[in-house]
Amino acid sequence: MKAVTYATGLTLGLAVTATLVTTAASAAPHSALANRVVLTAADNGHSVTRSVGDDTEIRLKASHERGLTYTWSMPSARDAHVLARTVGGITPTGDAYALVHAATPGTTTVSAVRHCRPDPGFMCPRTVTPWKATIEVR
Repeated sequence: MKAVTYATGLTLGLAVTATLVTTAASAAPHSALANRVVLTAADNGHSVTRSVGDDTEIRLKASHERGLTYTWSMPSARDAHVLARTVGGITPTGDAYALVHAATPGTTTVSAVRHCRPDPGFMCPRTVTPWKATIEVR
């Protein structure tokens, strides 16, 4: 009898959890995701236009080749009044990410720098690679 009661309680608990998750997911505004633009390393030098209130996500992936790991600094906006960074960080593998919110009209750049970290016994070239995107907020 205890096994049946436990199984019934577990089933009921899973059903309630599934209902809550489904309700929460469907309650999220679709426009919030539709207005998000994701910029990557391939967008270096590009310009985008955003509206006040829009979010822009920056995702820069680290790479490893021939004993060298290329990592990114955290992306930052030149003018924090135009684009306010709401989230940002660097992963242990060297990927960098940021979420910037279009706060006021204006034009600014978001930038990061790619650095080299050598494995033991390897040497990095003496260069850094800048990354930059221009964002106009209307």
